[in-house]
Amino acid sequence: MLLQGKLYSSSRYWPVGLLLITPHLLGQSYLPLTPAGRVNDFLKDVVNPVYLVTGSAGAGIGQWRNSPREWKQGGLGFGRRLASSYAQHIVSDTLLFGSSALLHEDNRYFPSPQAGVKARIGYALKSTFQARHADGSVHFSYSRIGSMAGSSLISRAWQPPSSAKMSSAAINFGASLGGSMGFSVAHEFLPFLWRRQ
Repeated sequence: MLLQGKLYSSSRYWPVGLLLITPHLLGQSYLPLTPAGRVNDFLKDVVNPVYLVTGSAGAGIGQWRNSPREWKQGGLGFGRRLASSYAQHIVSDTLLFGSSALLHEDNRYFPSPQAGVKARIGYALKSTFQARHADGSVHFSYSRIGSMAGSSLISRAWQPPSSAKMSSAAINFGASLGGSMGFSVAHEFLPFLWRRQ
């Protein structure tokens, strides 16, 4: 398939060559997310190994900073931090699944129709805050932002006293938002990490 003078192997966003030439489909049509598709996406996202890798990285940073300090160091401390990170991921995905279904929001990532690295990065960052409705129109994603805020608050329930405060929840929400923006950029340039069969 040839798009804007660049060759791609299929319409499923699988690049032949450099990652920076991931296709930005022109005139792409929107197919609404079905209830079955929403369930399928939820189940795949819950067990996607990408989140285990990022959770491990977050646990490693927490280990290095000794945060929260009550969980201490060693294998047990790392395990607690990893479990906490992955549990929050599951809570966030569950909240997103329920709220997006209720609000009829489609939070799937759609490739940028624009050319150029700078334009595509800007599109990806903006997409973090957007969702599509059944008619294909794009609006603010209340379900995505709400699920991140909700999981940041709910996760305080299993945190030790030093990180169970509202200020810690706010910091966690900011980190979740930043991480989501990073994932949007990865979706744009590394789509095979989320490739659905």
